[in-house]
Amino acid sequence: MTAQAYEALSRGLAEAVLSHDDLIGLVLLGSASEEARERRDEWSDHDFFAVIAEGHGTELRPDLRWLPEQHRIVLTAREGEIGFVAVYDDGHVFEFALAEAAELSDALAAEATVVVDDEALTTTGLVERARHRALAADVFDPVNDARLVLVKLLIGVGRVRRGERLNGGAFIRQWAVNHLVRAVRGRLADSSTTLRDVNDPVRRFERDHPEWGERVASALAQPEEDAALALFRLLRELEPGWEAFPTRAADVVAVRLGWR
Repeated sequence: MTAQAYEALSRGLAEAVLSHDDLIGLVLLGSASEEARERRDEWSDHDFFAVIAEGHGTELRPDLRWLPEQHRIVLTAREGEIGFVAVYDDGHVFEFALAEAAELSDALAAEATVVVDDEALTTTGLVERARHRALAADVFDPVNDARLVLVKLLIGVGRVRRGERLNGGAFIRQWAVNHLVRAVRGRLADSSTTLRDVNDPVRRFERDHPEWGERVASALAQPEEDAALALFRLLRELEPGWEAFPTRAADVVAVRLGWR
């Protein structure tokens, strides 16, 4: 998608919200926001909050006809109660929450641009609180994450050996990786940059830790158990000089899985 087409959809969203009686706010998030626009590329989606007037959420959510350029939408789907996606005919994606302000009381936001708001500044207040929550939540506990890597690998390999490759693979490729990334970010905190996504530590991990990112990706390209062993070895590279590392637990996992 060209920069001009992207901006046109952003304007279309704002106009759609402004013209809808039951929509009172629009927040563009991540690379859709003004403060992160330099990160946009051909794969950038539109992430946003569309804020519904109080008391109208239930009746409004089933109807997405307010989205811009309706004739180009090839797919819409719902993710949970307030989450939605829409795909356009060029493959561009809208990923958004369609909710009343109170329903976004636990939302987190880093880069965010308020495009539409009501007279009470409901959406501005929502974003300010979401930013504060994101900052408060932006803390890593690498010791706990290292422990959880071991747990996820132990469970995942056990299930793979039982024949449950799909479920076991999820423990290895998703949960163990997520905690390993968090452990690396927490242990090597000085290497993280402002590119880091406070909502998802795996996002742009390769930009902050290119060598680690490449090695984790290489591990995941292997079959389930080989991938698990490679991730285990990567975790243990954090061990030297780290007194709080769960060494005894790592040894127990290695013995239990026959990795020693």
